[in-house]
Amino acid sequence: MPNRRAHDHIGQFNFKVEVEGVTVGAFKNVEGLDSETEVVEYQDGDDIILRKRPGRTKYSNLTLKRGYINTDELWNWRKKVIEGKVERKSGSVILCADDGSEVMRYNFFEACLQSGRASASMQGGDVTVEEVELAIEKLERG
Repeated sequence: MPNRRAHDHIGQFNFKVEVEGVTVGAFKNVEGLDSETEVVEYQDGDDIILRKRPGRTKYSNLTLKRGYINTDELWNWRKKVIEGKVERKSGSVILCADDGSEVMRYNFFEACLQSGRASASMQGGDVTVEEVELAIEKLERG
């Protein structure tokens, strides 16, 4: 790893996304790598303390952003959802070091491509940005 120490933070623009083992591209921004567990409150009989226990866990949608590239993989998946032919897929968000080697990964399960959008700017050096949102049912760190 040139110009990096092992404990330095990982830089930007270092995410790859695989869907069912196929790399669908590098992304500049990934959001939604989080989960939340509900708290169930209850009281036993005359107990004056309100007890709290963990309940169900839900996972945020994953939002992936990248400069537009000429590939139809994600669009074809989205098109099937629009046509009512939902294909749920598993995949990984891979955090890479500066040299492209894998540092860690988050595995997601039962994903459905919920939305897709592109935005363009007429400013000098700006690029067209493609953004997709995946509704997922589970996320774990691999």
